[in-house]
Amino acid sequence: MANDPERFDTMLLAMAQQHEGGVKDLLNTIVSFLARKTDFFTGGADGVWEKMVKDTFYAYAKKAEEEADRIKKEKSEAERRLKDIQQKKEQERMEQDFSPASVTEVSEQEAVKIQEDIEKEKKTKTEVGSGDGNTAEAEAAEPDEEEDPKEKNKIKPNSGNGCDLENYRWTQTLEEVELRVPLRQVLRPRDLTVNIAKRHLKVGIKGQPLIIDGELDADVKMEDSTWVLQDGRNLLINLEKVNKMNWWSRLVTTDPEISTRKINPEPSKLSDLDGETRGLVEKMMYDQRQKEMGLPTSDEQKKQDVLKKFMEQHPEMDFSKCKFN
Repeated sequence: MANDPERFDTMLLAMAQQHEGGVKDLLNTIVSFLARKTDFFTGGADGVWEKMVKDTFYAYAKKAEEEADRIKKEKSEAERRLKDIQQKKEQERMEQDFSPASVTEVSEQEAVKIQEDIEKEKKTKTEVGSGDGNTAEAEAAEPDEEEDPKEKNKIKPNSGNGCDLENYRWTQTLEEVELRVPLRQVLRPRDLTVNIAKRHLKVGIKGQPLIIDGELDADVKMEDSTWVLQDGRNLLINLEKVNKMNWWSRLVTTDPEISTRKINPEPSKLSDLDGETRGLVEKMMYDQRQKEMGLPTSDEQKKQDVLKKFMEQHPEMDFSKCKFN
């Protein structure tokens, strides 16, 4: 107990709180006490008090540095392990996304049989459609892109709510866009050109024509957007969206547009959002479904409900000649 350096911590903390000048003022008070109330500076031989101060301060300074180094190493090790885990997961995703398609060889007889089965299936569908009027129903069940000029020529989004193009693949959530570029050769980061601006993206290999050079679909946060070269062959870029309430219809303006009406965010992703943002997203999805069915949106329904209530409260008024938008 006598050698416990922490037994006076409560008293010293109380003293420190009363010194607005911080450690300097606290030391001044302690040294002043030693000079006024003890023979610390005068009771020993010359230089004794200086050696005592120096030895004591250096001893605790060394302990403080060792503790700081220990904490720094633990933090660095934890970050390294986290990075290894992230790289391992990313590698597994890359292998899944860019794994080559398997090819199975078939004999000439098997090929003929497969073709006959395909033709037979087509013929069966045609007979069923023309025999019971299901063709009209099937056409009616198709999306109404042709009726909406804005949806004409737009393509269906991939499984990640983005688009698979010849030289790259991009996916998105409401918060960010993830871009994957297979390079098909082993490169180093310094061999690449990656320039992320607020509304422009450049990606390519130095000395070769750029793979991407265009205006982004919307603004991104440059300071939060990152890129990494994986295994020297695959470039991964994460773009942090500024507007986290809109879906992108394309990566850059020169790309073909996807139909954002067909985007289907995973429920698990919605559950990751905070309550307010999740409510807004669910409202957007509900309004989109209502529009597709020709029904009023949530805001339009509220207006109709208010109007209906007002009309019920004032039966003496004639609304038959009124036009409401």
